[in-house]
Amino acid sequence: MSVAGEQVHVARQPILDARNQVFGYELLHRGSAQAATFTGCGQQASAQVIGDALLAIGFDTLTDGRRAFVNLAAETLLSDASSVLDPELVVLEILEGVEVTPEVLAMCESLVARGYAIALDDFVPGSPAEALLPFAKFVKLDVLALPPDMIKETAGRMLKQGVSVIAEKVETVADFEHAKAAGCSLFQGYFFCRPTTFSAKSLSANQVAQMRLMAALYQPSVSLTAIEDLLKHDTSLSYRVLRTVNSAGFGLRREVRSIREALLMLGLEQIRKWTSIWVLSAMNKGPSELVTMTVLRGRSCELLGQHLGSSAGEGGYFLLGLCSLLDVLLGLPMAAVVKELPLDDELRAALLGTSNRPRQVLDAVVHYEQGHWLEAAAIEATLDLPDDSLATAYADAMAWTRSLSRAAGA
Repeated sequence: MSVAGEQVHVARQPILDARNQVFGYELLHRGSAQAATFTGCGQQASAQVIGDALLAIGFDTLTDGRRAFVNLAAETLLSDASSVLDPELVVLEILEGVEVTPEVLAMCESLVARGYAIALDDFVPGSPAEALLPFAKFVKLDVLALPPDMIKETAGRMLKQGVSVIAEKVETVADFEHAKAAGCSLFQGYFFCRPTTFSAKSLSANQVAQMRLMAALYQPSVSLTAIEDLLKHDTSLSYRVLRTVNSAGFGLRREVRSIREALLMLGLEQIRKWTSIWVLSAMNKGPSELVTMTVLRGRSCELLGQHLGSSAGEGGYFLLGLCSLLDVLLGLPMAAVVKELPLDDELRAALLGTSNRPRQVLDAVVHYEQGHWLEAAAIEATLDLPDDSLATAYADAMAWTRSLSRAAGA
C-alpha cells in the first residue's frame, strides 16, 4: 500500500465496442513509491497501488460508470488483494507473465465464484494460458504480434465458448477493420485518435461557422456583448447555456431566462470552455470519447500552464489541448485546421509539431494519458515543473472533465 500523502499515478486507455462506444477503461498505473522518479513498470504495479489510486481519485472519476480493467501480476493475484475491489465495477486482467500453477487456477476459480470477471492479457493460442480459459470472460489478442489467420481462428473459438475477444494494440483504422472482420468484439488502442490519409476536402459551411465561433470566443478582447450576440444566433447553444445555468448544480431560486444574465452568472472563462465542448461535440463524427479526450487534454495543459507562464496564457494552453485532436475530429490536416483558429505563432507551431514549450506540455500530457511514464517524466524534468505536477494535473483534469461534461450536457 502507498503511504499517506504519496501521489498516485493513474491514466486510462479506453476499450471500445464495434460501434466506437466506450465499453470500459484499462487503468494504466505506476507502482513506484518514489513519487518523482516515474521508475518501475505501471503494468506490473500492485493492486494495492491501484486500490489507493481508486480511493484517491475515485471509480466514478476514472471510469464514469464503465468497467475498469485492473492488471494483476502473480503475487497480487495470489494475495487476493483484488477482493477489496467491487466485482460489479472491475475486470481483473491476468498478465501474460503469470505462471499457470494449481494455486493460480484455484484463485481464478474462487474469484469467478465471487462474481469477478477475468480477462487474459496477451493471450497466445496453445500457450499454458489455455488452462485459464474456463474462468475467462475476456481474452486480449495482440493484433501486432499474432498473424491474422490465428486471430480469426481464435476469435471464432472464443465466441463458441462465450468469451469476448479484445483486440489490443489497434493503432490504425485498418487494424480496427481487420480485427472486427476477424470476429473481435472489443478494441483497445489509439486507432480512433490517429488521423487517416486525408482526402482533398475543405471545411463545410457549418464547420466554418463553428470554428469561427470558437475563434471569436478566444479573442483576447472579446466582450460579453459580442459573445451574447454570437450565442443568440445559435438556438442550440443558447438553449444549452440556459439549461446549464438553470441546472440543479447552481441552486438558483429563480429561473434565468436571458442569455445576458446567464453570461454574467457563468463568467467569460466558463462560457468559453463549455461552448468549446459543445462545438467540438457538434463537429465530431467519430467516437464520443474523442471529445472527452480533447477536454481532458485541454484541462491538463491548462493546469500545467499555471506553473509555467507564457505569452499564450492559461487559456491558450487550454485551447492547445482542446485543438490537439481537431484534425481527427474533422478529417482534415492540422495545417488546414489551425488557419481557422486565433492562435498566436507559438501555439500554432506547437500544433504543427514544432518542439517549443507549449508542444512539450502537450507531449507530456499525451505521454501520460498513454501510460508512457518515462517519456512523460523526462519532459516534466525538462520543463522544470514541480514534482508530480503531471499526476496532479491529470487526476484533477479527469474529475473536472467529468463534472463539466455532466453540467454542460455534452
